[in-house]
Amino acid sequence: MSKAWAKGSTYRWRRLRAAVLAANMAENGGKCGLQIRGTCEGMADQVHHVLGRAISGDNPKHLMAVCGPCNRKVGQPKGAPSPTPRPTSRW
Repeated sequence: MSKAWAKGSTYRWRRLRAAVLAANMAENGGKCGLQIRGTCEGMADQVHHVLGRAISGDNPKHLMAVCGPCNRKVGQPKGAPSPTPRPTSRW
């Protein structure tokens, strides 16, 4: 199993992500929900947790379809604390 899938990409999440992207395609023609000037690519291909996953979980009411650059620019919402750094190796 790849590292990305080991951190929570489950069948349930992939179905939910596909549903959010499909709903956005039907309602907004697939446009990015954030549209940050100078960053946005225009078409949504990722799902952003508006309140942060630690706070809202995967509640569809708190998910938004966005493009990759906008999702990376916004990052983790302010309400959710950043995880504590941990060493990746022990020399």
